[in-house]
Amino acid sequence: MANDNQFDQNDMDWTEHLGELRKRFFISFIVFALSFGVGFYFREEIYLYIANDVPFQLTVLSPFDIIWVYVIIGTMLGLIITIPFLAFQLWLFIKPGLTKHERRVSLLYVPAIFILFILGLIFGYFIIKDLVLNFLLDLSDGLVNEMFTVNNYFRFILQITVPFAFFFEVPLIAMFLTSLGIITPAFMKKTRKFAYLILIIIGTMLSPPDFILQLIVAAPLIFLYELAIIMSGIVYRKRMKKLEELNRELEEE
Repeated sequence: MANDNQFDQNDMDWTEHLGELRKRFFISFIVFALSFGVGFYFREEIYLYIANDVPFQLTVLSPFDIIWVYVIIGTMLGLIITIPFLAFQLWLFIKPGLTKHERRVSLLYVPAIFILFILGLIFGYFIIKDLVLNFLLDLSDGLVNEMFTVNNYFRFILQITVPFAFFFEVPLIAMFLTSLGIITPAFMKKTRKFAYLILIIIGTMLSPPDFILQLIVAAPLIFLYELAIIMSGIVYRKRMKKLEELNRELEEE
């Protein structure tokens, strides 16, 4: 009977945790929906800002093209606002299981996630997008009439910027997983060659079929991975030092 009660209690705990996590995700979805609505409301201002520096005329082929552009605009603003809010909700979810020091340190991840996400968007938009776009325009210079649809151009921007926004989170993710003991710097160094291969493949997917340009796109991804190893090493050394101090305290007792 005692074991049955224990199993029932564990089931209740899991059910409560899942219910709490579901509530956090639902709140974040509401924030995304509201942010999407704000982006859709200011769609014209955002569209004019993005289209202002386009060196060619944007066209539409069907009435639905411009609708998809507005959806992309709303989605981008929704992601920018929801990412840090979701991170904060996840922090609130794990907060009861953390010590006071761990709560203070882990809370710093929330603004860091937002800052790195924005930096990734900026890097993808102002650097990688211009590199890829200028390369493509140079290929067709004087050969064909350049005509780009609004839908395809905004999809192109989405394809370039969003991956880099998430790639910029890699060092932070590495730090967090290292603090939990899930990965170590040694593991990341051991898998470096496989990671490089994957990053180069991603670079080829994000850029035109030009070897030099593919390397230029892959280079910041590789840099982020190396930075993740360094940050993981810092967290790992602090974690090991803390464990050693704890073991000494237990031996003294």
